[in-house]
Amino acid sequence: MEMDQSKAKSEGEVPLGSKIRYPFGGGGAQRGLTIVDLVLRVVALMATLCSAIVMGTAHQTLPFSTQSTQFKAVYKDLPMFMFFVLVNSVACGYLFLSLPLSIFQMVKVASVTPRLTLLIFDTMAMALETAGASVAASVVYLAYQGNTVVNWASFCSQFDSFCRRSSQSLIGSFGAVLVLVLLITLSAIAMSRRITNTQS
Repeated sequence: MEMDQSKAKSEGEVPLGSKIRYPFGGGGAQRGLTIVDLVLRVVALMATLCSAIVMGTAHQTLPFSTQSTQFKAVYKDLPMFMFFVLVNSVACGYLFLSLPLSIFQMVKVASVTPRLTLLIFDTMAMALETAGASVAASVVYLAYQGNTVVNWASFCSQFDSFCRRSSQSLIGSFGAVLVLVLLITLSAIAMSRRITNTQS
C-alpha cells in the first residue's frame, strides 16, 4: 500500500481521500475570485447605501404652498418608497456584515463553508433587492407617465425635483442587483472549480 502511494506521488497523482493543497498557499485562480468577491461587495454596499440615502432624503415643497396648505412630496407618503428604503438598508447592512466572511475566504481559500453561506444569503439579498427596486420603479413610472385609463395625471410635472432624486436612487438599486448577480455567479464558479479539483 505504501509502495502504491509513493508511486502515485512520483507520477504526480493525488491519492484518494487526501486534501487538495493549492500552490503558494491558496491557488491563484481561487484567490483571485475571492479578491473580486470582496471588491464587488464593497461596490454593492456603496450602491445600496447611496440608494437608501438619496430616496430617504428626497422631498420637495411647491413654491405656492402656504402655512395652512402645503403641497409637498416625501418618500414616507408612499409605502412602496418606504419599502424601497427599508430593503436597501437591510441589503446594505448585510453586505457590510458579509465583508469579514469575504476576507476570511482570502485566508482560507480551500474552505467551502464561507462560500456556501455567502451564496445562500447573496441569493436572498438579490431577491429582496430586486423586489424593492421593481416596486419603486413601477411607482416612478406612474409618477412620470400617469395613467389615462384611471385619470391619473403625471405627478412629476409639478414635483420634478422629487421625481429626479427617486429615479437616481433606482440606478444604484438596480446596479446593486447586477452586482449581486455577479457575486452569485462567482460563488457558483468557485464552488464548481473546487468540486472539479476534488474529483480530479
